[in-house]
Amino acid sequence: MSAASQLEGKVVLVTGGSRGIGAGISRRFASLCGRVAIAFRSDALAAQNLANELDRASGGCIAIKADIANPDDIRSAVAATVDRFGRIDTLVNCAGIGPYRPLGQMDADFVRSLLETNVMGTVLMTQEVLPHMGAGGRIINFASALAFRPIPTSSVYSATKAAVITLTHAFAKELGPRGITVNAIAPGVIETDMTTKIVAERGDQIMAMTPLGRIGQTDDIAGIVTFLASPDAGWITGRTIIADGGMT
Repeated sequence: MSAASQLEGKVVLVTGGSRGIGAGISRRFASLCGRVAIAFRSDALAAQNLANELDRASGGCIAIKADIANPDDIRSAVAATVDRFGRIDTLVNCAGIGPYRPLGQMDADFVRSLLETNVMGTVLMTQEVLPHMGAGGRIINFASALAFRPIPTSSVYSATKAAVITLTHAFAKELGPRGITVNAIAPGVIETDMTTKIVAERGDQIMAMTPLGRIGQTDDIAGIVTFLASPDAGWITGRTIIADGGMT
């Protein structure tokens, strides 16, 4: 059975789905005839343009404004997805924030913002979709390779992504009896509009440290996501896949 036929008609909610890795994931699901709900935080025009493009391609895509650090927005995003498509087959918890600060320059608001988006948002979004997800459901979280190899100034961000890895393992045990798998992806540096500065400053160094000798692309990650969402991955749960070209 082809990947397209396996995912055709499946309903996927992608948080952070309007740009960067999330947009690549949204495009991949739409190309496989999935029905996609794109949750975005700020750039309404970009999100709506992408949703319009994918709706024409797949026959089912909507954009929903939602800040996953806000519990009310989480409820609204899930309700809008279910109102349009009737259920949720796959949740991709891709939204997150990643500011870095060294010790001595952090305050409570900085730490709280990372925890609320990267950890609380993952927990509450997962809880919210469960009443609308049946056996065969898929939850795919986003960690980071920095959870395994933090760099200076990334401490709090890396810690939140390590928390996502633990949540993934624990949720898999809770949801396994319901036939729902929970997995995570931990990317390294992926070339997007959000990593332009990093690639410009450290691209040569990153490639030299990467066995595959290049910078990751959004399609490298989107393919892993659609595999985890497919029936072929039905015996994989509680795992975190490090996708950084072999650097870790």
